[in-house]
Formats: sequence, C-alpha cells, structure tokens
Amino acid sequence: MKGYSFAAFFFTAMAITNFAAAEPPRAKKIPHKLEKHGHVRVDDYYWLKDRKNPEVIDYLNAENAYAAAALAHTEKLQESLFAEMKARIKQDDSSVPFKYGDYYYYKTYRAGKEYPVFARRAGSPDGKEEILLDVNELAKGRAFCSVLFPAVRPDHKMIAYAMDTGGRRFYDVYFKDLETGKTLAEKIEKTAGDMAWANDNKTLFYVKQDTETLRWEKVLAHELGGAAEREVFFEADETFEVSVSKSNTDKFIFLRSGSTLSTEYRLLDADTPGGEPRVFQARLPGLEYDIEHGGGGKFYVLNNDRARNFKVSVCLSTDTGKASWVELVPHREDTLVEYLDVFENWLVLKERANALGRFRVFNRADGKDSWLDFDEPAYLAELGENFEYKTDTLRVTYESLTTPDSVYDIDLRTGEKKLMKRQEVLGGFKPEAYAAERLWATARDGEKVPVSIVYKKTLDLKSGKNPLHIYSYGSYGYSSDPYFSSIRLSLLDRGFICAIPHIRGGSEMGRRWYEDGRQLRKKNTFYDFIDATRFLIDKGYTSPEHVYAEGGSAGGLLMGAVANLAPGLYRGMLAGVPFVDVVTTMLDPDIPLTTGEYDEWGNPNVKENYDYILSYSPYDNVERKAYPNLLITTGLNDSQVQYWEPAKWAAKLRDLKTDDNLVLLKTDMDTGHGGKSGRFESLKLTALEYAFMLDLEGIKE
Repeated sequence: MKGYSFAAFFFTAMAITNFAAAEPPRAKKIPHKLEKHGHVRVDDYYWLKDRKNPEVIDYLNAENAYAAAALAHTEKLQESLFAEMKARIKQDDSSVPFKYGDYYYYKTYRAGKEYPVFARRAGSPDGKEEILLDVNELAKGRAFCSVLFPAVRPDHKMIAYAMDTGGRRFYDVYFKDLETGKTLAEKIEKTAGDMAWANDNKTLFYVKQDTETLRWEKVLAHELGGAAEREVFFEADETFEVSVSKSNTDKFIFLRSGSTLSTEYRLLDADTPGGEPRVFQARLPGLEYDIEHGGGGKFYVLNNDRARNFKVSVCLSTDTGKASWVELVPHREDTLVEYLDVFENWLVLKERANALGRFRVFNRADGKDSWLDFDEPAYLAELGENFEYKTDTLRVTYESLTTPDSVYDIDLRTGEKKLMKRQEVLGGFKPEAYAAERLWATARDGEKVPVSIVYKKTLDLKSGKNPLHIYSYGSYGYSSDPYFSSIRLSLLDRGFICAIPHIRGGSEMGRRWYEDGRQLRKKNTFYDFIDATRFLIDKGYTSPEHVYAEGGSAGGLLMGAVANLAPGLYRGMLAGVPFVDVVTTMLDPDIPLTTGEYDEWGNPNVKENYDYILSYSPYDNVERKAYPNLLITTGLNDSQVQYWEPAKWAAKLRDLKTDDNLVLLKTDMDTGHGGKSGRFESLKLTALEYAFMLDLEGIKE
C-alpha cells in the first residue's frame, strides 16, 4: 500500500486533465476469517477498519481523487446546480418566533452566512432583538460545527448550548450568561447534547454516551459552580439508551430508557433536583409507552398494551403503574397514534391512517374531539414548537411535494388556521406548475404499497423515457413522508419524475407496516422498493435505463440489497453513509449499531437470525455480475455507520462486478453521518450527486 500516497497525488492531477486515462484504485486483499455458528466468511477488506493506519487514509484519498477525476467533466454542471440550489434559498431568513415565558425565541440567517443566529425578543414578536448565540462566530476556522438550539434556563437569564466540532456527535456544553453576555469558564465535555434544566436555575441534567459504542448510557447532573458531576441514573442494559426531557408543565424531569420494543420512564421533581428518580412503570418486554404530565395530578400515557397501533390511557401521578392506566382513546386497527401533546385545556394526538397524518384534538373539560385535516393527496404535517402549557393556540408545520414548508397557528377553540409563514422559494417557483399524486403499487405478496410522486405538469407521463428519481428509507418504523424540497426542483425542471415508495419497515400504514419490514421479515422492505419501481416502469412513467435510486444510512442498506437483487432495474444509485456490512457489524458489540439494534435487525448470535441477515447483507452478497453505476458517500468521522462499511463495499464491488459502470466512493475526511454542517456547503454534495445522475442521463446543463 506504500504506493497509495503517490496514487492520491496522481488521481488529483487526473481530475484536471483526462478522466479516460484514470484507473480506479484497487484495495489490496488481506484475507480475514470470520466464523460464527460453524460458518466461515472471508473478508478481504477487513483491514480498512483501522482509521489510524496511514495506508487506510491513503486509500480513501485515492478513492476521492478517482471520484473527482471520474466526474471532472461535470464540474461546470456541478457549479451550475450548486448556484441554482443556493439561489432558491432566501439568505436573510428567520424562523417564526415561538413563545416561551415572556420571550419569543427564533433562529435567523444572515445573508452570505452558513450558520444560524439564535435570538429572542421580549414581550412580543416585534420587540427588540437580543442575540443569544451567533454560530457563525463559533464556527470560524472549523471544518465542521454543529450547535443545537440552546437550552434556556427557567429564569431566562442563561443558556446552555451544545457544540460538536468533529462530526461524531460528541457535544461540549457551554454556559452563557445572558445578562452579561459572557460565556462561563466551566463546560461539560463529550456529551450527547441532550439536556434539561431543573427549576432551581442552577442544575442541568444531561446525557453522557459511551465513548466506544456511543450508546447514550447515563444521566448526570451539573450544578453551576458546584462540585463534581453527580450520576443520576445509569442504564446497565446495553440494548437500552437513555434521554432526558422536561414535562410541558415544568413540574417533572423525565428520564427515558428505551430500546426498540420496550420503554421505561423515571420521574424527578423539577423543583427538587437532588431527589431520587422514581419509576413510572417498570420495563416489560414488548411494552412501549410515552408520557406527558397533564397537571392536576394526572398523566397521559401513549402505550401499546394489547394495542399494536397504540392507544391513550390516563392515570394519577400518585399511582402510575400499568394496572392503574384507564383507557381514554381506544386502539384502532386502521389508525396509528404516533405521539401526543398535552396543554392545560387540550389533548392533541398525531395520528396516521391510510399513509396520511392528521391531528385529533380533545377538549379536556368535556372530552369532545375534533380533527385537523389537510386536503392534498400526499403531505407531511407535524406539531411545531409548543412551549406554552397554558395556551389555546397550537403550532403545526405542513408541507407537501408541491407546497413549501409552512407554519400554522391553529385556534383550538374554533379550529381556525392562521398561516404564519411559508418558505419563500426564490427564482420564480410556481407550485401550480407541478403535480403530485398518491399511487398504489401491488407488491409480490399482494400488499398495496403507497407511492407518492411529483412531476412537472408539462411532462408526458406515458412516454416511458422520463428519468425517475426514486427514494426511500424503510427502517426503524420511520415514515418516508412526502416532504417539499427546493433542491428537488433541479431534477423536476429537467424532466425528472420523483417518487417516494412508502415501503414496509416504515410506519406509513400503521405498526403492522413496520413489523412486516424488520427482523425475519426485513426482505419485504427491499421487495416493496423493487416492486414499486417495476410498477412505475409498467405504467409507462419510465424505463430501467432512466431509473436512479437513492437511500441513506439504513436506506443505504436498502440500496445495497436492491443492487444485489435487481441490478437491471436501475441505471444509477446514490448510497449515502450506507449500512451495508450488516452481519459483521451486528456481531461486534464494541461499535455503534449493535446491541441496541438487535430488536430491529435480529441478533446474529442466534443462528436463525444469522442465516437470515447473511442472506441479504449487501456486502456479503456482492457477486460476479453487472451492477448499476454507483456513487457511494460517507464521512470519516461517522458515528452511526462507520466509514469502513462503504469503503469495503466499494472495493468488493469493483473487484467482482462484470460491467464497465462506475463505482465511485467519496469520503468527507472532516465530517460524520450528517455531512457538512453549513447550510450552503452541504449543497455541494447534493450538486455532485445530481450531476452524477444527470450526466448518466445525458443532460449536460
């Protein structure tokens, strides 16, 4: 591997000369035996796991240089795409202020700046602006800088803010005095960034993760100017993670322990931060629940006790065990209750039926309910920032494939919706120029899979030659909702149809949809995506030589599995931070995405699970055949899917594939799972990915 330092230089030079002469780097093979259940696998690229090995870094740099060379002829197209994506963004823009106490908090962007400024106004949204934190100042001289919205102390005189400068999601916490404008000398290093203030205005509860597995494992208390950190709770079960939050009433600190299929809450009196937390309901296998305090000695409990799609119960704060939960909103087979929120006079449920979300509102005084619905065929609606317990106004966000991100304030007494703001898309965007549809594809087992599509109205939908971008995720029960993207316009305006199949593994069709796409039924996720692609081809929307698939993280696993199962359906694929080495990762308890993921993928220490995971694991199933053109992206500091998974996958693909299609690996040497942190810098990778697809499609500008 000594030659790879020279190769990195060579391929960088090639990026500005002639790609045709460049040869892709070939990773050396060092056979490494991996044995389980009497079965032996040989991993020739296991050595890439050592990020401290200079040869590994040289190899990644060589791959970067080759990717740059391979796409050098698209540089003008990349620049054009980046410019138009950036030009659609209003540079001096602010979020809608939300009320918290006597202040209205928001974030704002200044023209030409990459990062937000966190600010507030006293008394009203029109009051004098007070800058809390300018992230642009914090980010100076840094390749990566992520700062979460500050945690405001109950007296509104101080903030705690969490900053990650490495991309690995280790956040240092700093304290800023808002009266003096000074940042305190004391700080907390390497936290998860999850935190909540007690009501004494001096105690901050926060979460600490394990430095190796990155599991959120303990809650600690930091007392300003006080003694050493105090451990409040340690989660000993390696399949659980902890988080911390505060009740809407500000009466309780919640310590939540959760695994994929089980939950346990502990309560702390927010007025007595030194007290001992008490268990709300002890964990039970298969029992998932979430809670919110409703004041008046009452708790609301969202739970799946004999209720696959969840129901809502209520109990007294003095008797919180499951035996005392009284059913309030019963289980329904056709409706999933995703989450709840509680206000002094209102209970609000986010529900999902027939792959569409809606809000159900209950008057807590008389129990009468009403619905907040939206009338587009496919959309995304969520609760916004609601920090006031005593309010009759509900903030929600709404968007669709053709409607930009919109913020509404809803009068819960009358149901009247007031549009507070709609994302301004510059450059002459007209929503009426585009059309969105909800289609239903039939999967191979007869299931009807919803598919959301968007396209420009001038398109001939039955030509069979339209380029198609098809994206999905399909894991952890996360739904791939039909969101708006101003970036996507760069494809739509060039004649693309964009599709989102709502495949199993998500929760679009209820909890059953998720259960049918996990563990020993995981292949349904891949089959649904493939069958949705075939459906769109059969309907004449496109043809295989014009189809481009995309997925990231667990969606990258989807791309890897689909590339093995149905490579002939796709001209190209974008695989971002792809989780492709499933067997090896799930057998290694010392790295992330392992013990806490057994309920999602299955525990390969059990032979039945091992055999099933091995049958679809993308890396293990690469074979000698033709594959689509592939652009694989990752980050050296990725904390969720380690860089070596996509690196090994790219090397094995290049070694075994029988075609002349591209396999490109691009590793960002400064970032992690989420890529670049700046709002404009992050667009450069998207411009590269779009140029990759457009170039394959023969679209040069």
